[in-house]
Amino acid sequence: MISITDRSSILLVVYTAFSHAVVEGIWSQLDLQSILSLVAIDVGLLLLVLLITLLLGKTCGFPSRDEVSLILCGSKKSLASGVPMANVLFPASIAGFIILPLILYHQIQLFLCTLIARHYHTKHSSDV
Repeated sequence: MISITDRSSILLVVYTAFSHAVVEGIWSQLDLQSILSLVAIDVGLLLLVLLITLLLGKTCGFPSRDEVSLILCGSKKSLASGVPMANVLFPASIAGFIILPLILYHQIQLFLCTLIARHYHTKHSSDV
């Protein structure tokens, strides 16, 4: 019950902020090139963080099973904390523009980290 409430409240906060941005005309103010640039920057940032955490794990001599935790947890940026902060720091009329890169980053991170988790699962299941 707590998990459902937690996820629902996060969904409601993100939905409210982004809905306001849509009403304010976010899609008419951003062209395809701008959105693709945001995606490219988010992918680059995520790959940089993943590379840094991977190298940090190898430099510190972490075993592969600990390395995967470092990699997957090191790249986490939560909508649950980012959206409320954006709503407090910025006027509602621009908060959607501020959280759009975070929303895109979150979606890319979920997709890419799923692939990484599958890779490590396959690697560790063959070790057993």
